[in-house]
Amino acid sequence: MKMQNKRNKSRRKFLQSSGIIGVSTLLGVQAFPLSSCSKKKESSQTIKVLTPEGKLMEVEADQLQEIHHHKPVSNKESRKGIPGKKFVMVVDLAKCKNARECVKACEAHHNLPPDRPFIKVLKIQDNPHSSPYWMPKKCFQCDNPPCVKVCPVGATFKRSDGIVLIDNQLCIGCRFCMAACPYSARVFNWGKPKPIGNSKHAHYSPETSTPSQVGTVEKCDFCPDHLREGKLPPCITACPNGVLYFGDANEDAVTNGVDTVRLSKLLKDKAGYRYLEELGTEPNVYYLPPVDRLFPFKE
Repeated sequence: MKMQNKRNKSRRKFLQSSGIIGVSTLLGVQAFPLSSCSKKKESSQTIKVLTPEGKLMEVEADQLQEIHHHKPVSNKESRKGIPGKKFVMVVDLAKCKNARECVKACEAHHNLPPDRPFIKVLKIQDNPHSSPYWMPKKCFQCDNPPCVKVCPVGATFKRSDGIVLIDNQLCIGCRFCMAACPYSARVFNWGKPKPIGNSKHAHYSPETSTPSQVGTVEKCDFCPDHLREGKLPPCITACPNGVLYFGDANEDAVTNGVDTVRLSKLLKDKAGYRYLEELGTEPNVYYLPPVDRLFPFKE
C-alpha cells in the first residue's frame, strides 16, 4: 500500500509538471469552496468522495460541482495529435521478470483476446555464452514509419505527437503495413471480436482501437484516450517492477509511476538505445540494457 501511494503521487506530480493533467477525481465530482460554486444545492446531505491523494472524506453535497468528462474524439480530430507533445517510452530490461501485468492491463483496456496481444514479452539471448533476459515489445511509434508509407488507403497515419494510429473504418485488410513493419508489431483480426461490456468502448475511435472489426489490422497505440485525460497508459501503472517509463520528449521527462526522471539523463547514464535503429525507422521506444538485473531469469 505504501509503494502504491508513492506510485500514485509520483505519477500525478509528473503529469502535472508536464502539462498533461489538470484536475481529476473519481466519482465524477470535484470539491470546491462554497463561495466558488455558481449554483448551490439546497440539500445539506454529506457525500463521501476520494481526494486526489486517494483519501476518503465527507463533504456537503452543496459543495460539489460536476465536472465535464472527456468526450470521444472524432476520427478527424484523432489524426492531429495532442498539441506540443512528443510521447516516448523507455523499457528497462534489467527490471523485467516477465510478470506480464502489462500484457493483462493492455488486453483489458483494448478488449483484446489472448491470441492477439499488442504487447509481446520475448525471451532474448544475445549469444550462446550470455544469459537470456525478457524483452517487452510493442509498436515502436516510429518517426519514419514504413507502415504509413505502404498503406494504400491512408488507414494508418502518423500524428504530430509521435503516435502512429490505425483507423479501422478505413482499413481494407490488405496487410501491407504488417509486411512493412520490421518489428512485427501489428496483429490481424481473423476472428470475431470479444463482446464489449463497457460503455467506453461503445463508439469507435482510432484513439481507443475499439470496438475491433474482423478483417482489419490493430496494434499498440500508446493509449491516447488516456493521455487526453491526463492518465498514463495502463501498461505503465500495471507493471509491479517499474520496467516501463513513459513521458514527453519535449519536456525531457519520463515516469514509471514511482520515479520521475530526465529522459536525456536516463538514456545517457544507462546507455539507452533504440531497437534496430540502423533501419532508419527512428522509433520512439528506447531500451536500457539488461545490466545488473534485479531478478534471475526464469522460464
